[in-house]
Amino acid sequence: MNFIANVRIMPHKVLLDPQGKAVLLGLQNLGVSTITDVRIGKNVVLHITAGSEAEAHAHTQKACSELLANPIMEFFEYDLMPA
Repeated sequence: MNFIANVRIMPHKVLLDPQGKAVLLGLQNLGVSTITDVRIGKNVVLHITAGSEAEAHAHTQKACSELLANPIMEFFEYDLMPA
């Protein structure tokens, strides 16, 4: 079975996000004052071949927790769907 995992990786909310702050300042310089905060993260799409949905979840969890996200600075969440 084939699956697609859409993974979102974001910095922990308690940590500063310098990229987000830079974008926020840029937006304010453009006159966009209705946006009050910006957080910048990563989006990763994984194409997974697995025997079951549970196995695909396990592969996604392993990839995220051991390689894609730094658990000290980031958290991740994902949606898994059949391909």
